[in-house]
Amino acid sequence: MQDADSKSAQGDFERAINLYEAALDDSPRCAEIHYKLALLYDDKLNDPVSALHHFRRYVALAPNGPHANDVKNSIKRDEISVLTVLSGDSVVTRSEAARLRNENLELHRQLESRTGASRSAAVDKSAAHDTSSKKTASKKGDRSYVVQSGDTLVSISRKFYKSRKRWKEILDANKKSIPDPKKLTIGQTLIIP
Repeated sequence: MQDADSKSAQGDFERAINLYEAALDDSPRCAEIHYKLALLYDDKLNDPVSALHHFRRYVALAPNGPHANDVKNSIKRDEISVLTVLSGDSVVTRSEAARLRNENLELHRQLESRTGASRSAAVDKSAAHDTSSKKTASKKGDRSYVVQSGDTLVSISRKFYKSRKRWKEILDANKKSIPDPKKLTIGQTLIIP
């Protein structure tokens, strides 16, 4: 042990490790050797996997030893370090993952409540607009139609008349609201004669 301590102090970590490991057995007195080995691997050789092994052996041999709290914190830190290396630097702790999951759920709830309010307001506005345009359309016996994504005058003509040829009648009935027959506005209400 003294030779290992001396080699460690001199910076000959490989030799110190060999000497410490030679002194190991499964007795509780070896907990201190495991602790020293873990510190060498962790602090000097940047080898968290080997450090974890020795930290865990220390806890197994001396669960209430003088370094127990330090060892438990080191185990957590080294586990995260190993996982980070193995996963390409993208490890999130369980507590952080739980916090992010809860935050995500809360944001979804907020979004749904806002979207629900927006939808009901849009439905109310659309219903009011449809009612007013239906009144206008019904005066002449015409129908109304709300332009959808991808609609053209030809596709609307096909939808209502089963013929693409009557698109000009739809254009004529909506001259004021259709400045360019090739560009219909989504959500726009058209009168279908």
